[in-house]
Amino acid sequence: MSNIPLAERLRPKTLDDYIGQSHLVGKGNIIRRMMESGNISSFILWGPPGVGKTTLARILANELKRPFHTLSAVNSGVKDVREVIEKARSQRFFNHPSPILFIDEIHRFSKSQQDSLLGAVEEGVVTLIGATTENPSFEVIPPLLSRCQVYVLKSLEKNELELLLERALSTDFEFKQLNVKVQETDALFRFSGGDARKLLNILDIVICSQESEEILINNSIVTEKLQENIARYDKSGEQHYDIISAFIKSIRGSDPNAAVYWLARMIEGGEDPKFIARRLLILASEDIGLANPNALLLATSCFQAVSMVGWPESRIILSEAAIYLATSPKSNSAYMAINDAQALVKESGDLSVPLHIRNAPTKLMKDLGYGDNYKYAHSYKGNFADQEFLPEEISGKTLYTPQENAKEKEIATRLKHLWKDKYK
Repeated sequence: MSNIPLAERLRPKTLDDYIGQSHLVGKGNIIRRMMESGNISSFILWGPPGVGKTTLARILANELKRPFHTLSAVNSGVKDVREVIEKARSQRFFNHPSPILFIDEIHRFSKSQQDSLLGAVEEGVVTLIGATTENPSFEVIPPLLSRCQVYVLKSLEKNELELLLERALSTDFEFKQLNVKVQETDALFRFSGGDARKLLNILDIVICSQESEEILINNSIVTEKLQENIARYDKSGEQHYDIISAFIKSIRGSDPNAAVYWLARMIEGGEDPKFIARRLLILASEDIGLANPNALLLATSCFQAVSMVGWPESRIILSEAAIYLATSPKSNSAYMAINDAQALVKESGDLSVPLHIRNAPTKLMKDLGYGDNYKYAHSYKGNFADQEFLPEEISGKTLYTPQENAKEKEIATRLKHLWKDKYK
């Protein structure tokens, strides 16, 4: 068997061979259009591991015949960035397109490293393609972010994983010579979690660990072989995403013991404390919300404190926050409300703002009726006046529904008192 990993052997060379991300590379979509026009701008690819960020950058460079420079934020410094930029400058010729500079894990670049890219990106010395598993809004400095589009990549769907599996067995030089019988794929797809590289790693393990003439792939064999080869299965640190998922779900499930256990696993694994603290911030608003509004305040304080303190003391701050959030009452009413509101906006379009709540800074606007009959709440008893704030077409629509917890029962009582039948 080859020493080259299956994922590398199957790395696609063209967009037509690329699996997934049809919203970006499908016919008529943005990255496909850029490639066909030959004119690409700097952008950042944001998505989970194993969905083809590096591959997509390589394909673009190859198909557009651009020089391709790559840096990893894990082991590159400002000096490395400047050397690549100088090399790119030396390759520039009149009317020739700029080289592509691909930076993997760009979220790990420091501010000074990102600053060193600004001039070259702005002048067009290089076309920057960054790859990140973290939200660029948090990790990429605003001046650089403003010069790049951000494209979101998604985990592969089941049909895409099926296509990848079929391609691996039918086109890989080594595997197509074997007698592989696929009986079940549930475990194979479940363990891969929409990660193409992980799927191919698992497939490599399962096939290479069987020496019989007929190689079987079914749920029990996949599970058994992964348990025997767990170190190899997770050699890229991809279990990181499984553990943060377990941590969040333990807090959401109100289990402080499990929350602290998974927190300890991340700490012992060298996880970035700010990564953990950011996840707590999201959870505090998404899963606890109005059942305990103090949760978001504490999570915010946790993030600020962790940013100032660092290891090892930050572990205590994270532990306190995790336990507090795990033992807090839970509500996703704010999360559901904004989801429903966004769905309503997409469905109903840009409805007009009612005249009585429009701003009227000029005489003309006042003459047109802007602000007429608006009731200033503070001029009424209880600082409340019954009036309609939604567009006429969706008047009376309920988007926020208080849930069954002590705090939101108080909110529900107040809303019913104010609005009578509008909030039942």
